[in-house]
Amino acid sequence: MKKHLLSFACAALLGTISMTSAVAQAKLTPGTVAVGGEAMYPNKTIVENAVNSKDHTTLVAAVKAAGLAETLQGKGPFTVFAPTNAAFNALPAGTVETLVKPENKTTLTKILTYHVVAGNLTADKIMAAIKSGTGTATLKTVSGGTLKAMMNGPKNIVLQDEKGNISTISTYDVTQSNGVIHVIDKVLMP
Repeated sequence: MKKHLLSFACAALLGTISMTSAVAQAKLTPGTVAVGGEAMYPNKTIVENAVNSKDHTTLVAAVKAAGLAETLQGKGPFTVFAPTNAAFNALPAGTVETLVKPENKTTLTKILTYHVVAGNLTADKIMAAIKSGTGTATLKTVSGGTLKAMMNGPKNIVLQDEKGNISTISTYDVTQSNGVIHVIDKVLMP
């Protein structure tokens, strides 16, 4: 009897969690995307939304350390390729801790602005540029560097940095009031 009650309680709890998640997803307004388990509202700025994403706490800390928060709250529009915490964790041990030190602010700023392109580049616009570029589109970053955008399959955009590293966009077109965010799985290096 106790086993049945425990099984019933677990099933009820799981059902409640599933319903809560479904209700939370249903409450997302049109144009709102969930990133890191949190809603990214199209009427908020890149920074206002990013601070709520549990998947981007390292990126937000780095943006603050570089003094770029105010810039990314500006009018824009900006296209931000936003590495996840896992992307930063994949860097060699100690890299992030070294970069956020005040004496490395210039290097950190260059890396972060290498993830930003002026303008509002949705996935459709990037794919169109790749198609017209016969398989590759060159994107000029705010840092002055370039990224190569390419297709990996019919609907998957990848980015190649100047060091030859490849990053995949995992979440496309997270609309912001001052641009768009695309979530990526690797930190891009100039």
